[in-house]
Amino acid sequence: MEAIKLAGLEPQPVFAYFERFCSIPHGSGNTKRISDYLVSFAKENEIRYVQDELNNVILFGEGTCGMEDHEPVIIQGHMDMVCEKDADCPIDMDKDGLDITHDGTCVYARGTTLGGDDGIAVAFAMALLADKTIAHPPLEVIITVDEETGMDGAAGIDLSGLKGRTVVNIDSEEEGIFTVSCAGGARGTIILPVERRAVYGPCVRLTVEGLQGGHSGVEIHKNRANANKVMGEFLSRVQQLMPVCITNLQGGAKDNAIPRSCQVTLVVLGMYIERINDVAEQLQKEIREQFDEPEAVIRGDDVDALGGNALTTESTAKVIALLNAAPNGVQSWSQDIDGLVQTSLNLGVANLEEDLKLTWAVRSSVNQEKTELMERLKELSQFYGGSYDQRGDYPAWEYRKDSPLRDTMVRVYQQMFEKDPEVVAIHAGLECGLLSEKLPGLDCVSIGPNMHDIHTSRERLEIESTKRTWDFLLEVLKNL
Repeated sequence: MEAIKLAGLEPQPVFAYFERFCSIPHGSGNTKRISDYLVSFAKENEIRYVQDELNNVILFGEGTCGMEDHEPVIIQGHMDMVCEKDADCPIDMDKDGLDITHDGTCVYARGTTLGGDDGIAVAFAMALLADKTIAHPPLEVIITVDEETGMDGAAGIDLSGLKGRTVVNIDSEEEGIFTVSCAGGARGTIILPVERRAVYGPCVRLTVEGLQGGHSGVEIHKNRANANKVMGEFLSRVQQLMPVCITNLQGGAKDNAIPRSCQVTLVVLGMYIERINDVAEQLQKEIREQFDEPEAVIRGDDVDALGGNALTTESTAKVIALLNAAPNGVQSWSQDIDGLVQTSLNLGVANLEEDLKLTWAVRSSVNQEKTELMERLKELSQFYGGSYDQRGDYPAWEYRKDSPLRDTMVRVYQQMFEKDPEVVAIHAGLECGLLSEKLPGLDCVSIGPNMHDIHTSRERLEIESTKRTWDFLLEVLKNL
């Protein structure tokens, strides 16, 4: 199999499989085709496989080069990706493949997320299984679905047939950093009923855009503005000038991605656009100064319409109040590990249709704090007369003091690169906690090549780092 756009990049088999993987849509919740592709790969290479009703796939590779009788090693990653794209990108990410390319330093996709998180794990696993000359113990490859939207695949997968208790998870984004613990999390949604009526008057569209966005775990502490929260403040300031009625509101697309943009359409009662833009100009200045958001754009534009089916002024006021009361960002820091976020939440999606729905990704390495934060959201919904839904709950992955896998990986890394790796706990969620519940005694470390701006259309995968990580993985497998 030969890559086309990534031809010539090393390791060639890895990038060839990655390119083919990117040609098939595989956003969270849209994994049937990519799951079937993995099954076809298994059949073509005479690899034993299991595909469950959720579309999870487990692939079994025999040990090679005299390592047939070694204990199995589990390679684990997920097949789904976060689908984000630029406003002018014509790609339908539900139906089309990605337009991937490279600049000699990084691989990226034009106008969309790349899905290196976690397509590179799948490409590594496929390259390992397809090449019978690579020295490795028996492999049990777990490729899950819907990790990005709550780890539903890992929660529902049956691992009773697996023998391995050593896991190399390939779902990290910094080379030379070994992740050995992570936060647990859940998704919480407030549903606020609203009332509508016919309202007549000039219409204005409020826009917040140009924000950096990013991963709600890895980058929640990086002083990046949340477009939904900024819009709440924008609406509040406009509402102070004159009553308004909201017709539409849409901000963010994924609960685990810091929202980059938000739009609201209003019927305004007697307000001129110049006054709204005075508010927008001042707020834009403040956001650029208070946050790391040099490209933030906040504006108001006339809409060619006179009124519409809008929220009542009372419902509008309640929506604005809830947006401003909504908690967001870092809530506490670890007292044990310097610089580690302990508890946070991200107001990733705000959507107004029949009702207003606000959805958060909640994370904490302390289960009690996670529970208390979810209870806080529930109380907030009750205070404003709404309802609350919670799902996708997954446990924290606790640090293991005695880890033969970690010791081996540290030793191999030191030998190969003549420096020490960094062993860390992270605030982002990984599936290792769920796997540990299903496979008692699991010894697990998460690694990965350098990736930048994941979950955004600026996502980049470093080519040389991918090569080094691949070489490191092969050496680790030879030593297990």
